[in-house]
Amino acid sequence: MRLFLAVDPDDEARRAIAAEQKRLLSALGDAADQIRPVRPEHMHMTLVFLGDVDDSRVAAVVDACGRPIDARPFDMAFAGVGVFPPRGAPRALWIGVDAGASELTAVQQEMAARVGRLGFAEEGGAFRPHLTLGRWRRSRPSDRGRVLAQASHTPAARCRVDRVTLYRSELPSAPHAGPTYTALAHANLTRGPSPTGPPAPGRATVT
Repeated sequence: MRLFLAVDPDDEARRAIAAEQKRLLSALGDAADQIRPVRPEHMHMTLVFLGDVDDSRVAAVVDACGRPIDARPFDMAFAGVGVFPPRGAPRALWIGVDAGASELTAVQQEMAARVGRLGFAEEGGAFRPHLTLGRWRRSRPSDRGRVLAQASHTPAARCRVDRVTLYRSELPSAPHAGPTYTALAHANLTRGPSPTGPPAPGRATVT
């Protein structure tokens, strides 16, 4: 079972991020034809990617990731543009986080520690808050400069972060269909234990 932990922008933030995505792609002209944009309904900020998890371990992961987080909800602003990898031809286009980056990093570290205690190794490198906007099919090193020239330091969107979600991701069987995400657990940001426990798992199907 393919699992990851993420923070989801609300619908208003997704619309604003999609508008920024459209602006960037438009500014790239014909070069944008080589970028596969992320659909607004697919947009999320991955905190921890667990990858394929054996079914026998899923219950323990759900239990660990469904407990409240001892932190206050906070506001987060999306601003700045970047690409991965840091050198050579880019493969992924992303928007970064301005306000709320330190709070988000602290939440990421908490969730990484929880799954780490279950034996899941952290990904290499320091966590860098970002939301992927698109991925190149084919790219050239010069595409990097063209993208970064369009960067704006004015926040493109804002949202409230009050929980982290553990998702199961199912890859599509049909061509051009989007993945299906199933929410298995929610960790609410609160200074005290949740009186009702984590919400029941729900299914979010994206097409």
